[in-house]
Amino acid sequence: MYYGFDVGGTKIEFGAFNDKLERVATERTPTPTEDYEQLVETIAGLVNKYDQEFGCEGKIGLGLPGMEDADDGTVLTVNVPAAKGKPLRADLEAKIGRSVKIENDANCFALSEAWDDELKDQPSVMGLILGTGFGGGLIYDGAVFSGRNHVAGEIGHTRLPLDAWFHLGENAPLLGCGCGKKGCLDSYLSGRGFELIYSHYFGEEKKAIEIINAYKEGEAQAVEHVERFMELLAICFANIFTANDPHVVALGGGLSNFELIYEEMPKRVPKYLLSVAKCPKIVKAKHGDSGGVRGAAFLNIK
Repeated sequence: MYYGFDVGGTKIEFGAFNDKLERVATERTPTPTEDYEQLVETIAGLVNKYDQEFGCEGKIGLGLPGMEDADDGTVLTVNVPAAKGKPLRADLEAKIGRSVKIENDANCFALSEAWDDELKDQPSVMGLILGTGFGGGLIYDGAVFSGRNHVAGEIGHTRLPLDAWFHLGENAPLLGCGCGKKGCLDSYLSGRGFELIYSHYFGEEKKAIEIINAYKEGEAQAVEHVERFMELLAICFANIFTANDPHVVALGGGLSNFELIYEEMPKRVPKYLLSVAKCPKIVKAKHGDSGGVRGAAFLNIK
């Protein structure tokens, strides 16, 4: 039995999956964001509860908005302050008496999509999230590649490519990022970035869905903005694809529901690639909000 935990800033979602990777149990509980001991107890309590229910010791994976320090095992996270700087994996393992795997939630999202029936035979799958922020995960042969420092896939904190900056023109916005730096892709390719770029050029704030609806109605500013954004996205995607050369790319997050992306990227990306390269297949993520739990559980498959 595989147990997955998606630990977020407001709730912990638990899922149990059998050997056929079918979900057989679900539970949600508020995240003890300020009390570390209670956080450990909450996770351990769910493990013990479902061990008894299924009559076995489940294999445990945990996804969270952050990452482990590769050297000392402490957790870097903002949304779950109780865990920040704490050796969460070591303390959980001591509490429940078995190994625990921890990964960034974007890696868990990518792993969930990579283990979908239609993608599980692909040698490499890249997951990209165009949500409140922009980030991703890299899956090779069905397993997460997180790198030396557990930051592989953190492409939201790479910088805007030079040709993207030229594309934005003389009035290009230099946007700040939550990491403290400027020019990070997180601030341009996310749903938030979609809105910030619109506001920069047109001097008014609109939600992404309002801009997209206006685009569909042919409103001039929205059409101009979407054209600018699609080319920006293509340039940045081409840089990412050149560095990683994935077989398939799965897009998640709210902005990934904009169907025009799947029409435009295969047409726009190739001109920014090397002459021998082709745009990878780009698909919409299938598992939505359940992806974090699925991916966390599947950390123990390989």
